[in-house]
Amino acid sequence: MLISANLAIFGEIQEFNISLQDKILRFYQGEKNLTDMITIESPGKFWQDYELIDSGNFEKLERFGNYIMARPEPKAIWDKSLTDNDWNRMMHTRFRAGAGFGKSGKEDCGTWERRKKMDEQWYIKYNSTTPGLNFTLRLGLTSFKHVGVFPEQSSNWEFIYRQTRALVEKAEKEGLPKPKVLNLFAYTGAASLAAKAAGADVTHLDSVRQVVTWARGNMEASGLDNIRWILEDALKFARREAKRGNSYQGIILDPPAYGHGPDGEKWKLDECLNEMLKCVSAILAPKDSFLVLNLYSNGYSAVLGETIVKQTFCKDIEYKALDCGELALEDRFGKNLPLSIVVRLQR
Repeated sequence: MLISANLAIFGEIQEFNISLQDKILRFYQGEKNLTDMITIESPGKFWQDYELIDSGNFEKLERFGNYIMARPEPKAIWDKSLTDNDWNRMMHTRFRAGAGFGKSGKEDCGTWERRKKMDEQWYIKYNSTTPGLNFTLRLGLTSFKHVGVFPEQSSNWEFIYRQTRALVEKAEKEGLPKPKVLNLFAYTGAASLAAKAAGADVTHLDSVRQVVTWARGNMEASGLDNIRWILEDALKFARREAKRGNSYQGIILDPPAYGHGPDGEKWKLDECLNEMLKCVSAILAPKDSFLVLNLYSNGYSAVLGETIVKQTFCKDIEYKALDCGELALEDRFGKNLPLSIVVRLQR
């Protein structure tokens, strides 16, 4: 039996109030015209500085600005559409994983093999079709295969901007302070920039000093300012904010499978996520607020994400919408590469 999926290029994404479990139940009860069973979102074609060219044989071939690179991708289990010669001819660099890379959900160091001349660091722009949503990101080659941005997250940037902008306009109309948005596990800060561009009071938290510095540079390159920077363990911060009775109108979480706080605090997604969400539920405003939860763990599904958010945030408080789905990249040949699951709550 095939379950249909709705592929939504951003700008045309539908939002559903019905839970994924209800959709599946109705499907099995005979309502086979439900093409909105699982929402799949990909970056809009308007983003000229990024492209997934090809994927397959556990790699992906991408273009970031003027540079093309090949990186490991365990979810690309199909064959490449282009030949190896095509890949070699196009790429500027390829990441070669070290021993143990990707085992048990962890990432060991690897090396970049340069094929063509390229800069150590370079910039790309995100210019949305949504007025006001644009920013600049510095990229660079890291020893963990990352370059400083996760392109599939662009649909989350769009959602964050829209939700935040609506809250800002409502606050201005009612003479209230700017809405506060908290970005946990915030990495190099694209989501923080989206919220700041919308006019929010933004707090950006990460446990790695280098990426906080990287994020600050992205803010400055984007012509933005006054983001609050915090170098701390995310769970420890959320617990303290809950004790203090602080609240936020928007909270964004993109937790890793494994990690460490600046003082050696251990983070393991399976063991810590439930407690983290309980703390976050205590600091998310009960009305006129939103939550974005993004999960990259291979063992997690959209149903799991929706269930834990519903259990933690929706038992005793009314909400406007609870949507879940997958974030994917579509290559030139129409192959959809799923990379993470996302759950979005609107109150």
